[in-house]
Amino acid sequence: MSEHHTSSGPVLQGMDAHNATYKGFISFSIAGSIICLYVLVALVTFRFISNPLNVFVGFGGLLIGVITSMIALRMGGKWLVAVVPLVLLGLFVAANVQMS
Repeated sequence: MSEHHTSSGPVLQGMDAHNATYKGFISFSIAGSIICLYVLVALVTFRFISNPLNVFVGFGGLLIGVITSMIALRMGGKWLVAVVPLVLLGLFVAANVQMS
């Protein structure tokens, strides 16, 4: 009996399937770590920046972080796309921090 596959892509078996799963796990782990760093910067923003600016910068940074991380994941691991806005957001927050 012949096997019929409905998918248009190649069927992965054995070590190829393992490598594909491993690469996917590593990519999602990196994206998740970058998003966690955006959350950390947003929490600093909510606490240490003056009141009218903190909500917009915090939630805007989170939104930008999730979008750029998903774009970088979709581009196949071009993590510089997600890290550069993180560094710029961190520098902006650091410049506007007012200790109370």
